[in-house]
Amino acid sequence: MKNPLKIIKGRYLTMGVPYLWLLMFFALPFAIVLKLSFSSAAIAIPPYEATFSYADEMLNIALNFGNYLLLLQDSMYYMAYLTSLKMAFVATLGCLILGFPMAYAIARAPARLQTVLLLLVMLPSWTSFLIRIYAWMGILSNNGLINNALMWLGVISEPIQMLNTNFAVYIGIIYAYLPFMILPLYATLVKLDLSLIEAASDLGSRSINTFWKITLPLSMGGVVAGSMLVFIPAVGEFVIPELLGGPDSLMIGKVLWQEFFNNRDWPVASSLAIVMLALLIIPITLFHRYQSRNMENDV
Repeated sequence: MKNPLKIIKGRYLTMGVPYLWLLMFFALPFAIVLKLSFSSAAIAIPPYEATFSYADEMLNIALNFGNYLLLLQDSMYYMAYLTSLKMAFVATLGCLILGFPMAYAIARAPARLQTVLLLLVMLPSWTSFLIRIYAWMGILSNNGLINNALMWLGVISEPIQMLNTNFAVYIGIIYAYLPFMILPLYATLVKLDLSLIEAASDLGSRSINTFWKITLPLSMGGVVAGSMLVFIPAVGEFVIPELLGGPDSLMIGKVLWQEFFNNRDWPVASSLAIVMLALLIIPITLFHRYQSRNMENDV
């Protein structure tokens, strides 16, 4: 008979490791950034004043709420938030439009080809993210592949300005995060009961009607999961808008970088990060509730 005490210790040890990981690499950094967001900038190393100080047997706490008030007063900051949310939403929609038929085709391919097709989807991720974005700079530039091909075909007489525009940022985000949409969709579509589609076809349902009434509702788990995997990191994206975007591509990740490294204003940058995290908690919470509801229905 197993010792109950050993079982309890093993259970707590197994549960403690992931909690310790979250504490060290999420809770602790979050607490540091939160503390910085209530400090004041200073010409020093590090460039901020202490929030907590102890002198003459007294603990002094100095909380500066001006950083958060600045985010409300300066239109640049909330416009950056709105632009980031808009561009992340449009890019997520683009990934869904492109990723759904690709995931469906992979799920319906012969079993021996599915692994190869999935490998082709993930293969670009094995290359450096920065190198792939630099490649798109060459493709979208005025002397790039697209403009040269269009001019050679006679479609245009002069290059089209694509680089340093929001269009280039959308292209970059969709390209970079498309695998994160395809994989959850594939995992859902491959388990789809084909007998339901056959039954709908036997009853005279058109293909488009079958898709809207059967395929799409049954694949909503993959749609929601893929959308969250694309939308959440796209909101804070920095590399793509910095390299492919122009002055109008003012996303919050770019503003964060400027505040941290150009302006050396760590407190304002920290408050920007805290507000961005607060905004992302909403879709994360909705996604968690959706998953919990689906698990309850499955049971």
